[in-house]
Parts: sequence; structure tokens; C-alpha cells
Amino acid sequence: MPKMKTKRAAAKRFKATGTGKLKRSKAYKSHILTKKSAKRKRNLRKPAITDQTNVKNMKKVMPYL
Repeated sequence: MPKMKTKRAAAKRFKATGTGKLKRSKAYKSHILTKKSAKRKRNLRKPAITDQTNVKNMKKVMPYL
């Protein structure tokens, strides 16, 4: 059986924490920042934990993470 390939697009967007949860960055931070408040932009900087409903699919596309 050959090795499974990791989906590189997913690997660049997700990192595993020490406990095995998936960390991701938040969306809506790349452009049109002038109309967003400083508080909203500050909260977008913090990483988020991937929702449990998506973890099963993410483990499938990243088998070695």
C-alpha cells in the first residue's frame, strides 16, 4: 500500500496543538479593513480551534498531522 498524500492546501491552513486539536486562523482579515473596528480586527488576529464537526474531514485530508 503506498503512502497517503496530504492535501497541501489544508496543511498550510491548519496546525495541530499539543493536545491534538486543530488550530486555524480566522477569515475576513485580508482586505477592506477600513470599515472594520479596531476591536474586530484585534479579535481576528487570534487563532481559533477548528469546530468538532469538521475535524473528522480534516484528519482525512491530513493523515499525518
